[in-house]
Amino acid sequence: MAILSNETKSIFTLQTDHSMYQMKVDAYGVLLHTYYGEKGTPFDLSYLITYADHGFSGNPYEAGDERTYSLDALPQEYPVYGSGDYRASALKVRYPDGSHACELRYVKHQLQKGKYALPGLPAVYAEKDTPADTLIITLEDTRKSFYVHLYYGVLEDLDLITRSVCIENHGEAPLYLEQVLSTCIDFQHGEYHLHTFYGRHMKERTHQRIPVSHGIHSVGSSRGASSHQHNPFILLTSPQATEDHGECYGLSFLYSGDFLALGSKDQFSQTRILMGIHPDNFCYRLDTGERFYAPETAMAYTSHGMAALSQIYHRAYRHDLCRGRYKTARRPVLLNSWESVYMDFDGKKLVEMAKDAADLGIELFVMDDGWFGKRDRDVSGLGDWHVNEEKLGCGLKGLSDEIHKLGLQFGIWFEPECINEDSDLYRKHPDWVLKVPGKAPVRGRYQLVLDFSREDVRAYILKQICQVLDSARIEYVKWDFNRSISDIYSALLPPERQGEVAHRYILGLYDMLEKLTARYPDLLLEGCSGGGGRFDAGMLYYTPQIWCSDNTDAIDRLSIQYGTSFGYPVSTIGAHVSHCPNDQTGRITPLETRATVAMAGTFGYELDTNEITEEERPVIQQQIQEFKKYYDLIQDGLYYRLTDPDRYPACHCWEFVKPDHSEALLCIVALQIQPNTVRSCIRLKGLSPDKIYMIEGRAYPGSALMNGGYLIPNATSEYESFRIHIIEKNRE
Repeated sequence: MAILSNETKSIFTLQTDHSMYQMKVDAYGVLLHTYYGEKGTPFDLSYLITYADHGFSGNPYEAGDERTYSLDALPQEYPVYGSGDYRASALKVRYPDGSHACELRYVKHQLQKGKYALPGLPAVYAEKDTPADTLIITLEDTRKSFYVHLYYGVLEDLDLITRSVCIENHGEAPLYLEQVLSTCIDFQHGEYHLHTFYGRHMKERTHQRIPVSHGIHSVGSSRGASSHQHNPFILLTSPQATEDHGECYGLSFLYSGDFLALGSKDQFSQTRILMGIHPDNFCYRLDTGERFYAPETAMAYTSHGMAALSQIYHRAYRHDLCRGRYKTARRPVLLNSWESVYMDFDGKKLVEMAKDAADLGIELFVMDDGWFGKRDRDVSGLGDWHVNEEKLGCGLKGLSDEIHKLGLQFGIWFEPECINEDSDLYRKHPDWVLKVPGKAPVRGRYQLVLDFSREDVRAYILKQICQVLDSARIEYVKWDFNRSISDIYSALLPPERQGEVAHRYILGLYDMLEKLTARYPDLLLEGCSGGGGRFDAGMLYYTPQIWCSDNTDAIDRLSIQYGTSFGYPVSTIGAHVSHCPNDQTGRITPLETRATVAMAGTFGYELDTNEITEEERPVIQQQIQEFKKYYDLIQDGLYYRLTDPDRYPACHCWEFVKPDHSEALLCIVALQIQPNTVRSCIRLKGLSPDKIYMIEGRAYPGSALMNGGYLIPNATSEYESFRIHIIEKNRE
């Protein structure tokens, strides 16, 4: 069984194929955390908890003179503010009298078959062939005002445990939730490293590894989106952990708004990890009888290194988080117009590009920003989602029909959440934006943000989008969001509820995406926020792929896609071949190298096909055919990071391996070329040591390739790349 409940000892043990998680209700009704790690005999591991009389660590009143019992030192499943635990807490509640002190005690629990779902929020689900169980533990505050329902989902085969929290007010007066984090894990023993992924616009998800030290190290976002600056995915590993060895814990937050993740070491060298909604822009009024559901955290553990941990998330998110037709169906190879022509186009120009795209073997043509309203620059038009037929020289249906006659699918770009002041919609409804009364708003990209916490605003925008999608044959939509949120204030909410706006905004976004995907189930929806500003597991529930970064430079993308791969599958990483010199860096990179890097993602092109040389045409045609040939291997294979592009100067290497170990694709990009040197060697991974593999007509034992390695071809210039197919002998 995935969930074991020992009623006599009040012990709850959650088991996946390779991990185990345990909690225990103690004599005072406190839910203690006893273990998370390698799967073993479901024994009572509370013997690992130590009790001592610690100075300045207080004791619960019911403990009497038992000074060795202090919540300031004990490992807890859901610590709260004001309980005598002075460490970072998961929950902070303001009572009607203005006080915050709170204590929770166990009330009951229940077991359910299947994986729980969360109203209005994304969550991992269990496919028909995926066994799953749910445990709900109910705690109550000692003042008898509210319940805390702790949700645990156990997806045994996926090696995944999910967590969420529901706060239920059963008192006689409103409560204010000032902090509700979804997850806490306390580790009594051991030293750990915290891995986070920081960055900026066009340089997202740089891997950072630091020891967990005394004090608090936190990352997060209060920008209204998960952000370019930090990602809601972290790792906690043993100090010696590598890609292939060592204990690794993952926490992935399924939420697209403000978040907080922190790691701390307390006075007794115990480690606490917390993750949830960032409290900076959060204060939620909970009336009598109401419930508040916190977003889900997906947790994973392995003792076999970071590659194995990443593969847990890759498999789970590809098959049990992403939804719709394109969860597993092959995505079309696309051409996006943005870096080709930006907003300088008409219908004739687009059709000319599409003709060349069809000749190259491209399958989907995407018209990016500039097709609607008054939109020749990014200072006007947002909010007016009607086709600018004067600019296009035709209607949208006419353009779509021309594209489809060429054998291509057709897609368009939207930015539904934002608005320009120079738009008909803003002139009609200036109160529909997030704006503080009496204060000039902060602009971003010369645009403001619509109040998606309001149902009337969402309904209007959704109606406009649907009118466009219904007017022509459209198979793809890119959903963009090009600024951070500020001036968080809704004209509809009273003062005491303004702290809810940021969270209600995200719930509104999810509501709109749910309605859009339900109405157009075959639509390929790609998320975007200035590239990777909202690249998170919450968005993947609605958009099976996300534009990874606005930086399309192939060499910069090595680091960006490397960091992204720790928590997200290749199938979700939007990646294109763009023209050179690159628009962001000015770097000149070989066409083959740009394709090699883009193939570690959804793969497409972002260049003017009319400017492609005769020499480049057959190269691109071959690239597209090769990507289609290796599609399943790349998108659903086991992914291995063989080098770190920021720490290995010679070259960057990665590998895709078929789950049955019969086939692999080794990808190499040369970085620094040194004269008069020996060839580099890379050890492959994921092969079967007892099988014989063929590489360019030569046979190699799998053990030789993994233990001895493979000699990397000599590059004749910087940024040259190689794609090396490896296949089991007799399967060629």
